Amino acid sequence: MRPARRRGDAGDAPATAGLLRERGFRLYWSAESVSLVGDEINILAIPLAAVLLLDAGAAEMGWLTAAALLPSLLLSIPGGAWADRQTNRRRSMIVADLGRFAAVASVPLAYACGTLTLAHLFVTEFVVGALTVLFRVSKHHVYASVVTSERYVEGNALLSGSRSVASVAGPSTGGALVQALSAPFALLVDALTYLVSAACLRRIRAREAPPAPRGGGGLAAGLQWVTANRTPGLLLAGVSMLSLCNTFLVTLFVLYGTTELGLTAGTLGAVFAAAGLGGLAGAYAAPRVVRRIGLGPTVVTGFLWFSLPLLLVPLAEGPAPLVMTALVASQFGAGCGVTVLDISTNSYLIAVIPPTLRSRVMGVAQTANFGVRPIGAVLAGTLGTALGLQPTMWIGTASAVLSVLWVLASGVRRVRELPDNAAATPEESR
Repeated sequence: MRPARRRGDAGDAPATAGLLRERGFRLYWSAESVSLVGDEINILAIPLAAVLLLDAGAAEMGWLTAAALLPSLLLSIPGGAWADRQTNRRRSMIVADLGRFAAVASVPLAYACGTLTLAHLFVTEFVVGALTVLFRVSKHHVYASVVTSERYVEGNALLSGSRSVASVAGPSTGGALVQALSAPFALLVDALTYLVSAACLRRIRAREAPPAPRGGGGLAAGLQWVTANRTPGLLLAGVSMLSLCNTFLVTLFVLYGTTELGLTAGTLGAVFAAAGLGGLAGAYAAPRVVRRIGLGPTVVTGFLWFSLPLLLVPLAEGPAPLVMTALVASQFGAGCGVTVLDISTNSYLIAVIPPTLRSRVMGVAQTANFGVRPIGAVLAGTLGTALGLQPTMWIGTASAVLSVLWVLASGVRRVRELPDNAAATPEESR
């Protein structure tokens, strides 16, 4: 017998697609979707600029990755406290988009003038990272203003689907642009997407949750809530460990692929695109997995589904077809798993966090997810120099699998339904 649908379960595909007929969500979805393709080009183009134009090694690649991620460690919690106090977080997202446009556009300008240096790339990555923190700590309020709580899984599935499409189109497009125009000029496409995102956000007319009252705990309130609630606290500990370990692979993959496996920019783009195809499969599967086994077991499944395929990367040796098969399988499987993990985890957190603490707790979550990555990047660069690239990736990928132990200890596997949320139903201004 087919079980009855629970509150928070994803609906059928037509119901999910129906969210795009709602103006507020459609504009929010468009703003994120259009910039995601540019982000994927950025992920490939800046490391390739460092390696191919400026002869960066393992240590420099580690510091370059750290520069992009350090703001998540330093600014997520204070940024979340600031966003909770604001009445218009959408405006903050627009400012972040415009700032990222200016920062990314400075790279091809410097290259055209013959003044591009590693220091310029470090500064650009840090500025973009800081503005991305501002964007992320603000967006959960805007998301909750355009999606009703019972449709969080559906909305997150659509957003993850866009992220997966971007992962397919971005790297392959980025690889082709790098080969045709050079890495810096490929970033012009990325810069323009931020302008389109800002234009979409500007058109949203939705009522956000009211600002948190003064004297509501300040910076420490989000961390206090996480430590006082065992299930989300241990879940975020698992996210932190998984993110740190996966950073080993992210930091060294381009260098490993080009120097030890002999992959071209176009081939790297094709490998990265496999992760996007996996993400599309994950976005399709996640609502159905939630409906079948429940929200908490889906979170556990996502952790394993993401981490286990990563082991194929350091295993990739031998003839070129075997290497490509292993890398594509790894990226496809991990892309599918991380999408299932993101959809289920984000839906759970947005639902369970009190609205007045939303940005502060999500600031803690961003620190757990992104803030540990600069540590992982520097550690990856250091170990990659001392031990070699392949042994370092073995350390990172094997440890990523063990992160599921935190999740099992959290008890989230016993959560079957999306928790009730006290947030108001979104209202669209007419």
